[in-house]
Amino acid sequence: MLVAGIGNLFCSDDGFGPEVARRLGSRAPAGVRVVDYGIRGMHLAYDLLDGYDVLVLVDAAPVGQSPGALAVLEVGPADVDAVGLDAVGLDGHGMSPVAVLASLDRLGGTLPRTYVVGCRPATTEEGIGLSDPVAAAVPVAVETVAGLLDDLLVTGSV
Repeated sequence: MLVAGIGNLFCSDDGFGPEVARRLGSRAPAGVRVVDYGIRGMHLAYDLLDGYDVLVLVDAAPVGQSPGALAVLEVGPADVDAVGLDAVGLDGHGMSPVAVLASLDRLGGTLPRTYVVGCRPATTEEGIGLSDPVAAAVPVAVETVAGLLDDLLVTGSV
């Protein structure tokens, strides 16, 4: 299993994913790799070619009604295909999770069972540091990801 923290630390709440990955790191169960990918989308795409059974993306996302709201979504090939790589484009210096997942087929890989743990940002303007509601959501997200991983390991869903 791979947990991927995604986001740009220099764009306020977009640093949510990397912060969750940093805090989760040592707590991850055996067999789970936790990586702060930041905005290195191609790095994530190439790592996924190693054949993970489960991918958990942690990212700022337009979920919920208010900043700091969390949601867990399962993403499948049909979701990625519906958007497609041509629609989002692939940027070797950026991170569009949809583009990364859509690129797997072209790179010779397959999409593993994929979950997104998203948090609605208050702002993604230039700046370092999370807003108060997103900072408050980080420990909840760490517990959410840890619980998801435990559930997957216990049920043998991997």
